[in-house]
Formats: sequence, C-alpha cells, structure tokens
Amino acid sequence: MKQFRVAVLANLKKNAPVSEDFPADVWADLDSEKTINALCNALGEGGHEAEFFEGDIGLYNSLTSYKPDICFNICEGHFGDAREAQVPALLEMMRIPYTGSRVLTLALCLDKAMTKRVLCWHDLPTPAFQTFERVDELLQGDLKFPLFVKPSSEGTGMGVSAKSIVRNEDELREQLAITIGRYKQPALVETFIEGREVTVGLLGNLVGPIARRLPEDPTAKRIKAGLNFLPPMEVDLKPYLESDAVYSNRLKVDVPDQINYMCPAPLDEVMVQHLNWLAAAVFRVTGCLDVARVDFRLDANDHWKPYILEVNPLPGLSPGISDIVIEADAQGIGHTELVNTILETALERYDMI
Repeated sequence: MKQFRVAVLANLKKNAPVSEDFPADVWADLDSEKTINALCNALGEGGHEAEFFEGDIGLYNSLTSYKPDICFNICEGHFGDAREAQVPALLEMMRIPYTGSRVLTLALCLDKAMTKRVLCWHDLPTPAFQTFERVDELLQGDLKFPLFVKPSSEGTGMGVSAKSIVRNEDELREQLAITIGRYKQPALVETFIEGREVTVGLLGNLVGPIARRLPEDPTAKRIKAGLNFLPPMEVDLKPYLESDAVYSNRLKVDVPDQINYMCPAPLDEVMVQHLNWLAAAVFRVTGCLDVARVDFRLDANDHWKPYILEVNPLPGLSPGISDIVIEADAQGIGHTELVNTILETALERYDMI
C-alpha cells in the first residue's frame, strides 16, 4: 500500500483546561499519551508516517504546516454541546480527509436525547425517556420507577454511578439536582432496564447508496452489507452490584483492568444476529462511518429483550482497555491491525486507495 502522511488528532488529558469549577470527571473521555503513542506506532507499523497534534485552537496552523494526506481523528473536544464535531468541521473547511463519522453524526450522537428521538422515529427499541432542564419539571406519565438519570451529553460513563438508579420522587429530584448542577446541561431520565449490559462494535461502511432510513422489509440483508460485526462483549457487573450496579464512570476509568470483560459474550446465535441487525440499523440511521460501537441492555424481566442505550461513533482505542479493542482482539484483530483497518476503511471511502 502507498505510504500516507497521517496527522493523529486527539485531546490529551494533560493538556486539558483546569478550573476548580469543573467536576472531577470532566475530562474522563480524553486520551493518555500511552494511547496516542500506540496509535502512532500502529500507523508506523502499517507503513505510514504519523505525527500527533492536539485538537485545539492552534490546529489550523499545525495542519497547514504539516500538510497531512489524511487525519486519524479521535478528538473529544473541550467545550460546547457539539464538541466532538468541532475538529471535523475544521477539517471539512480545510478539505482534509479524516477517519470516522462526520460533523452531523458526531454532534447528534453526543446528544443522547436527540439520538433517542431519531431511534424512536425509526421504531428502534430504546428505553422510554424524558429530558429535564430544571429539577422541578413534572415527570411524564409513561415513565415508571425505577428510572436512570445521567447527563444528556457526556461519555465514558461521566455522571453515572449506583445513585443514577432512582426508585422514587425524592431520589429522582436529588439526582436531577446533582446532574444538572454539576454538568451544567440537561439531564436524561430513562426507564432503568434491569439486566445484562452488552456492546457491539462495527467496522466498515454500508454499501451505498444508503439513505438514513430503514428498509420496509426488516429481513433485508442489505442493511448489514459492508459491515464487519465484532464479537459482542458483556461487562460482568456481578462483582460490583453492591457498589456500582451499572457500568459506571468509576469502573470505566479507575479499575478498567480489573473488570471481567466477557468477549464473545455468552449469547446464543439468534440473539447475536438480532443485536447485529439493531447495531447496523443504528449505524445507518445516525449516519456513522468507518467505526462505531452500540451499547445495549438486555431486559431480564422481558425475555432478555435488547434495548439500545446509545451509539458511540468515536469509540476509545486504548490498547487492552477500550471496549472495541477487546472485541477486535476476540476476532483475532490486534490493536495495530484495528487502527490500520480504520484508516484503510476511510481511505477507501475517499477513493484514495
């Protein structure tokens, strides 16, 4: 393959703004130097020239000087309700190709409530929900306790703990006050699905032309054409039921190397195919590109019916820790191959190879 000049774009934790007003987990989704070095090394092993650049206000000048052929983008951004879309918007203005989903998809999927509205419009199963901008807003009549409260526009389990599960009005109002006050954004409240937590990673792109809608025939094979479904992964929460009960920020950030990630998840083939179809549908209607991860809860009280929690079009790529890296490894795809597969998928999409 031709050698490409690749700018690796990310936001490092060590470079993030600091303020006493920020919650403790405000930069939980930013990357470490170890992850960036692993990405650059992987691309180097793939035969490419790779250099890291911080996705900040100086990026325009950095890219103008470096003149990359393509950018490998994992920028999370710092501020704004569409912060993951900011660097891609700049790249589009500069007409520089980049890996992963585009501006609209990244802005949409960071807003969990807006994503759920899209899923509902397409009749895709997601827990009933309501957004709260104020603590004293009335609860919708179709929402029954227990409920789950989390920030509307955060990732990496930020704002999620055992206390996110609320079982009465007093607990709801207390958690709303904490979430809205701490994160300065609306809170998303949804029906709590008691059961198993499973995630499905996807690589590739749907065979086009693809409209962002579902075919009328739910058995249509074309909805999955062009995608590689990685083995589903289940997070074993049993050891943490008393302390966390959910896949919390603490588990994701503080003790990720101590968790039992079951991959492939112990699911029968019928369920795996059903989850893959749902994941492809989410990939399709939200407009994902190259790589994504879809998170599910399987309802223990309804024959393990899967509910879509959210889609991450910018999944973490930390070696040995990130969900999609673990899933790829279970399919025999090492970190170096995974990174280069994402790059090559984007290069093909731009007709560069």
